[in-house]
Amino acid sequence: MVKVTLNIDGMQCGMCESHVNDVVRRTINPKKVTSSHVKGQTVILCDDEPNEAALTQAIAEQGYRVLGIKVEPYQKQGFFEKIFGKKK
Repeated sequence: MVKVTLNIDGMQCGMCESHVNDVVRRTINPKKVTSSHVKGQTVILCDDEPNEAALTQAIAEQGYRVLGIKVEPYQKQGFFEKIFGKKK
């Protein structure tokens, strides 16, 4: 699983967040997507690395601009791992 963080310009309110989330869902079928207009970010969890060009274009067609994309591996942590850290 991968975590994709998009820095997005143009989100001004909760409705903008909804528009971006809907576009992401239609474009790549993620496990989870959340946006924050305050942070200017959208965080996506998906099984495979998405097509960045298609995602950027789909978001741009809605009137927003992707300023940067960061892709990193994601592994879900349980409650105790968050508190005490990973076991070695």
